Amino acid sequence: MLNIPCVIFAGGKSSRMGEDKTLLPFAGFSTLTEYQYSRLSKIFKDVYISTKFQNKFHFHANFIVDNLEDETLYAPTSGFISAFETLKTEKIFVLSVDAPFVGENEIQKLLNADKDDKDATVAQTPRGVEPMCGIYHRSLLDSFLNMQKKNSHKLRYLLKNSKTHYVHFEDERLFLNLNHPHEYKEALLLVES
Repeated sequence: MLNIPCVIFAGGKSSRMGEDKTLLPFAGFSTLTEYQYSRLSKIFKDVYISTKFQNKFHFHANFIVDNLEDETLYAPTSGFISAFETLKTEKIFVLSVDAPFVGENEIQKLLNADKDDKDATVAQTPRGVEPMCGIYHRSLLDSFLNMQKKNSHKLRYLLKNSKTHYVHFEDERLFLNLNHPHEYKEALLLVES
């Protein structure tokens, strides 16, 4: 089992889905979040769910609740800050709750490519950078705090201006994000096959 803490980001707004995607049923589990927590707990020793509202989930898990005063803000910035402040670790592996096909091989490839002199190691496909799939180092905490202060939340901009190592993956399907209803339906078919 992997020693690096895994943080599942499940605090987004789900505006494109039209309903809270973290609570959609998936692969025999009552929610997508529970599915992700269950499968990633078989890969990582410690798995956490980053969320704004823990009480919407009805299963046992390790939660990190954003300590944000503005409950209308749905950027991952506060999730990163809360994760580093809670876990006191040098690195965390992050994955968005809506990326259910990133598996152990992809995670291991990212971990193998990560270096201590970098700020982050993230996945990249022909479609572009996948900022919510990768390893983030504590060296970025001040940058996240500054981003929050300035109300600037663009992860790609942060990565571009930090010591980021991009790891290329050819198969975009592994990084399918369930943002829209048609992507959720496609994912349901894929997970059943």
